Amino acid sequence: MSRKATPKRARAKQKRLSPQDRRQEFVAKATEFFSEEGFGGGTRDLARRLGVTQPLLYRYFPSKDDLIKEVYRTVYLEPLDTGWEKLLADRSRPVRDRLQEFYNAYTKVIFTRKWLRIYLYSGLKGLDINRWYVGVVRDKILARIIRECRHEAGLPAQNKPTPSELEMAWVFHSGIFYYGVRKYIYESPVLEDKEQMIRDALDAYLAGFERLFGAPGVARQARPAQPGRFCTQMNSALDKLPI
Repeated sequence: MSRKATPKRARAKQKRLSPQDRRQEFVAKATEFFSEEGFGGGTRDLARRLGVTQPLLYRYFPSKDDLIKEVYRTVYLEPLDTGWEKLLADRSRPVRDRLQEFYNAYTKVIFTRKWLRIYLYSGLKGLDINRWYVGVVRDKILARIIRECRHEAGLPAQNKPTPSELEMAWVFHSGIFYYGVRKYIYESPVLEDKEQMIRDALDAYLAGFERLFGAPGVARQARPAQPGRFCTQMNSALDKLPI
């Protein structure tokens, strides 16, 4: 009798999850699964990893694509702080200070092995996650950065960035992103002071933007007393350009 009673007691101790909690659990475990295995596995393997049957998984997510979209929403969209756009648009502060604070916070979100692996796997698989996120970065982050840089450089407002402005912003942003790839995916040596890396990247970007797009005759803002090392190197290189 005692042997038969044990399973009943064990089952009684199991917590019964609400549908919403069960859904969140599926998304969290699916995120781990995709970050480790990529997106090539079928729903049968995924259900086995989740510890449920395929029919139960389909009750919450009718297709694998539906589950991937929910992972995208929770991993890539929810962590984007709605206050970041307000921070970038705060013209009571120098644009450099705003960008430094923004990228310090932004990299805390994206510089994880799980975030980066899912992003890279989805790109290799040709999924829409990358295209969706690239659109968010372009429209919500880079366009705002360019707008604020133009304002500080004394340039007139415009409806959208020029192709050259946008490409230059992508080079800057992608350099910071690739620092995370080298550190957390390739496990290569990097400058351990992440904030210094961001300062140096900002020095290079802002110096280049001012030189290439700044309005003639507009006085430059005073730079920090101790600029980053990269800024000095970039300014020296820019002075040699045939512009």
